[in-house]
Amino acid sequence: MKRIRCFFLVLAVFAFAGSQAQNSVVELSMKPLDTAHFYMKHSYDVLKYCLFVDLYHCYPNPFSTAFPATEVITFKVDSALNTIRLNAVSTSLQVDSVGLAGISFSHASDTLTIRLDHTYQPGNEVNVKIVYQHKNVVDHAVYSNGGFVFTDTPPEGSRKWFPCWDRPSDKALFDLTAKIPLNVKLGSNGRLADSLIDGDTIYYHWVSRDPLATYLMTMTSNTNFSLDIIYWHKLYHPADSIPVRFYFQPGQNPDSIEAVTGAMTDFFSSLFGEYPFEKIGFATLNSAFPWGGMENQTMINLTTRGWNEGLICHEFSHSWFGALITCGTWADIWLNESFATFCESLWLGYKGGNTVYRNHLEHQADYYLSTNPGLSLYNPSWAIHTPDIGKLYNTPVVYDKGACILHQLRYVMGDSAFFHLLKAYATDTNFIFKNAVTSDFIAKANEISGTNLGWFFDEWLSHPNHPLYSNSYEFRDIGAGKWKVKLLLFQYQTNTVFYKMPVQVRVVFADSTDTVIRVINDMNHQLFEFIFSKKPAYLVFDPYRNILLKQAITTMGLNSLPDKKKF
Repeated sequence: MKRIRCFFLVLAVFAFAGSQAQNSVVELSMKPLDTAHFYMKHSYDVLKYCLFVDLYHCYPNPFSTAFPATEVITFKVDSALNTIRLNAVSTSLQVDSVGLAGISFSHASDTLTIRLDHTYQPGNEVNVKIVYQHKNVVDHAVYSNGGFVFTDTPPEGSRKWFPCWDRPSDKALFDLTAKIPLNVKLGSNGRLADSLIDGDTIYYHWVSRDPLATYLMTMTSNTNFSLDIIYWHKLYHPADSIPVRFYFQPGQNPDSIEAVTGAMTDFFSSLFGEYPFEKIGFATLNSAFPWGGMENQTMINLTTRGWNEGLICHEFSHSWFGALITCGTWADIWLNESFATFCESLWLGYKGGNTVYRNHLEHQADYYLSTNPGLSLYNPSWAIHTPDIGKLYNTPVVYDKGACILHQLRYVMGDSAFFHLLKAYATDTNFIFKNAVTSDFIAKANEISGTNLGWFFDEWLSHPNHPLYSNSYEFRDIGAGKWKVKLLLFQYQTNTVFYKMPVQVRVVFADSTDTVIRVINDMNHQLFEFIFSKKPAYLVFDPYRNILLKQAITTMGLNSLPDKKKF
């Protein structure tokens, strides 16, 4: 059906007398969030964690999780101090001694307090050594069974396998040496600096060139891993290449993923800036692994059946949204998970076209609408008090609703500005290899769009639920070959705010031609009038379902009451 726009003559907008727009909600701040409050600032900045872990006895039955370890923490002093405090879960870790600048310690209530050899001043770099043991416990951070030993620690489980400042805002370098049996392969973050064989023992030494958050630090190993290594040639520097490592188990075949990884890396690099790290890594784990996948920086862990393109796409896109730019607080988790979920749709659209892209998003919207738990996507209290896993990683809200919100932002901004925004955000030196919070992304969206989009982010991020529309319309022959169309837009939800949005309306004429009109619906009970030189046959509200997160009925006859039973 061809769209005919030449018959659109006049657009007039009216509001019923006494109607008020319910848009007085407080916008998210356009200013950077208060560092001390939202970033949980402490008196030092961790620069590096250097670990030696002896896992040699963890692989045979009875698969103990006990191992001795030594850690050296390097930190820079931000304000004068003579003690430091680290997160260290008492039921998982036993601290035996401290050294270097540490002279004594106490370990209670999941906090390790280390007294330093003197008072250090701002700017000083300090090294503290900790000798400790991981206990033989089930703590859902260190896993050992069936020849596997691995860690999985989101959001704050790294404190269960090494003392650390376990918040996403303090990113640091990571250096891991692991002592393991010779028949074991072990992967971790960064690059493999060296591996030393000593009899029946091998020492793997992994070094991360780039800082990372503690929840993205990992070790992954198995007695039965096979390893394939291919190379990705950089998109903008094709003479340079980086290794892509695939750790897989007997009976598994990652060939299909190996075949697509290069194209996927090219695609995301073209959208968000070139892949930023020194390695790409994937490993499938066993049934003890609690997720489908975990986006550990450069070492992605997957479920047993994890050689799945959709799952790989989600986890790999976290390389930009989660690893390169990490959420500053857990209130900002949507900057990780909503973005990665949206990237799944972008990849499908790249491969299969716009219909495939939209179908995937509509499926996510439908899942949210049918399972909505009534949570807001952005909850500032989560910056201080980490919520339980079910809320923090809530699938219908944090993943699906968040991805749909990004599509709706694309609709509001237009393709050119939206994709400019994504690349500008993902390449901004204020954020890359660092952290960002929600107000940072909003400020970048305002900058790129040249307008204040605070209203959009406030209604969709800060408030739960979604709009319920009960719209009505009528056609009237006004003579002289003209027809008037009246459209009344009405939102009747009572458990959230009024949602201001640009709205598309498709008017189909008696001769089967049509036109699509876009208006701004910025108040409730809003009446729009359009005059055409052709007889209209019917009207469609939001014909392309760009407002994914809604429920709507549109009926002939003005002033019709909403039929709530149909929702």
